[in-house]
Amino acid sequence: MTSPRLSLTVRHTTSALDSRRGVVRLHPEVFDALGLRAWDAVKLTGARVSAALAASAPSAPPGVVLADDVTMANLGLREGAEVVVEPCEVRAARSVAVAGSRLARMSLTPHMLRQALLGKVFTVGDAVSLLPQDLAPPPGSDVSAARGALSRAIGATWTTELLTITASDPAGPVAVGQSTVVAWRGEGDATAVASPSASEPFASAAQATVPIDVPIDVEPVTVDELDDTDDTDDTAQATRDTDDTAPPPISDLAGAESAAGKLAEWLDLAFHRPDLLDKLGTSPRLGVLLSGPEGVGKATLVRSVARAENAHVVTVEMPTLAVLEPDAAVARLAEAVSTASRHAPSILLLSDIDALLPGSQPPPVATVVLDRLREALAHAEVAVVATTAHPESVDPRLRAVDLLDRELRLGMPDARTRTELLRVLLRQTPLEPGIDLGAVAERTPGFVAADLVALRRDAALRAALRHTDDEPEPRVRQQDLLDAVESVRPISMSTTDTLATGGLTLDDVGDMAEVKQSLTETVLWPLRYPDSFARLGVAPPRGVLIYGPPGNGKTFLVRALAGTGALNVFSVKGAELMDKWVGESERAVRELFRRAAEAAPSLIFLDEVDALAPRRGQSSDSGASDRVVAALLTELDGVEPLRDVVVVGATNRPELVDPALLRPGRLERLVYVPPPDVQARAAILRATARNTPLAPDVDLDELATGLDGYSAADCAALIREAALTAMRESLEATEVTARHLATAREAVRPSLDPAQLAELEAYARSR
Repeated sequence: MTSPRLSLTVRHTTSALDSRRGVVRLHPEVFDALGLRAWDAVKLTGARVSAALAASAPSAPPGVVLADDVTMANLGLREGAEVVVEPCEVRAARSVAVAGSRLARMSLTPHMLRQALLGKVFTVGDAVSLLPQDLAPPPGSDVSAARGALSRAIGATWTTELLTITASDPAGPVAVGQSTVVAWRGEGDATAVASPSASEPFASAAQATVPIDVPIDVEPVTVDELDDTDDTDDTAQATRDTDDTAPPPISDLAGAESAAGKLAEWLDLAFHRPDLLDKLGTSPRLGVLLSGPEGVGKATLVRSVARAENAHVVTVEMPTLAVLEPDAAVARLAEAVSTASRHAPSILLLSDIDALLPGSQPPPVATVVLDRLREALAHAEVAVVATTAHPESVDPRLRAVDLLDRELRLGMPDARTRTELLRVLLRQTPLEPGIDLGAVAERTPGFVAADLVALRRDAALRAALRHTDDEPEPRVRQQDLLDAVESVRPISMSTTDTLATGGLTLDDVGDMAEVKQSLTETVLWPLRYPDSFARLGVAPPRGVLIYGPPGNGKTFLVRALAGTGALNVFSVKGAELMDKWVGESERAVRELFRRAAEAAPSLIFLDEVDALAPRRGQSSDSGASDRVVAALLTELDGVEPLRDVVVVGATNRPELVDPALLRPGRLERLVYVPPPDVQARAAILRATARNTPLAPDVDLDELATGLDGYSAADCAALIREAALTAMRESLEATEVTARHLATAREAVRPSLDPAQLAELEAYARSR
């Protein structure tokens, strides 16, 4: 008998209690469906198979599994992807082999490892943390003693250290117990490991290893391992670059060729022709700030250029340094600088520099870090490249003339670039003939290189699940890629509430021909026909204001518009951007437009815009609303023009919106959505009753003629109420009759206010 399984959506847990402890949270209904009890083990199938302990989360949605970042990485999934969850049998491990950093290997005894892994469930290849599983500690575990021993052994970094399970006996999901033999990989037979009381030499936290950047999927080489390298060999490499593991050539960096070429030119001058720069009266020092959206490929660009210039890359993860003690962070950075100088020509790559050197309230250690970077730039043939997704949030001192005085930026890939990226990424993937990558690229607005890698993985998983032993060779189909588009959430949208289109298009909107034409001209034409606007020498409209009585489908129109144009939609309620703290509301507006620009082509939907941008000078909120209006006006027609971003506002009180927001160049098109007439009401009734069995005596056209004053929402509610009336008579009812509709009309009354309609129609005539 096969065990029950469910396909759920994985979400990142917000609980620090569960973080990195190998625990997933499920709704109680999922527990019942799978026949689980609290703290049972579950098998998780994503891009790879892993296992975890399951705990109940009554507040979690039934269709969601809450997991931490390590568990999602073990599954090879991003937030929003699908994962198959099923019960599994876990056996006690007789022996387990692990791999980790040199610091952990030198400092942690097998006994310490066993105490940290007690009660955890995992499979070979999983990454696990040293944080003890103290939510449901197994018998015999001493959590406080384990924490103390780990902290004394490797300092504060023990909470962020990750190990990799390289082997286990038996294979499959296993759990570590008191009798499990735990050993470091390569230390002989696991059964011959020293007793739990054996001790090993400790190492200071200042001796933390600095990984040398290597191509994807290659284990980093530590500082101590590099010490054994023969520096006299001109061909010595910090890593073994093979065809499978080498970074892509510069020619494969679709959309980033220009930035890569410029960085290569700078490196060539700094490394190979410093005398020329000296003759011209300048220094060969090279410091670069490389910015761009998350996942666009900043680090990959540096690796590719470094490979072309025969330079080593020493990577320092600045978010990791940010959580260390100041002394340990400075020591690790100093060791990285020393490593780069010993293996020149080299690039010191500082990823996410804003994590350690933020622009607002930089930590005291920032001054020392800047001095260490100056020391690095003082070494011959050592360049410093820092990456960030938020260049505006970087400490301004970093841009000093003796530090990172040059800047490069990578933009979001457009449809043509995404097509080329897909062609490069799928070069080694068996594809069915006739796949149109351009069509897939058109469906992925806002996707960066990392998102397309996730798309490839998801499509391959779908092809693998469909493949049977009878088929010759598994191949990825066009539909696999298109289905993967629906499940992969782009990084640019990961922190944003999006407006679900539900597959709607403007063709699904009945009647309202003039309204649909106005929205098409304002929103879709600038994105579909930019050459026409350029040929005629006019700028496309920036935005549109949709207004009309409540319940007439303004939000429905925006959903259909987004579905027609395949746009990323950023939906914001008017009051969501308001904050009592000075400057926070303006910052939220800037962040909204920045995220929209990174996910272009995109649509910003400001629902209830009258609450967000009321007339200035008439509010009693200490000027917060006035500052938000000013920030909106600046973003709409500021110094930096919007590209492939359209703003749509919706309101039923247009007279309350600040007039400056409605002038040409901002929300310049005003579209009135009138209440439905007889034909529109009939179309709405038919659309709502599409899946409702109606009796022969039901005439929707005749019914629509008697619904004066009913909004679109009222018409939809009438059909629902009629169906409920039929159910009240009999739960076995199979159709809705005219009598049920007549009864429903007594419960669902028209909601349109004649006085409000008159005011809106007068406003529409005046505009």
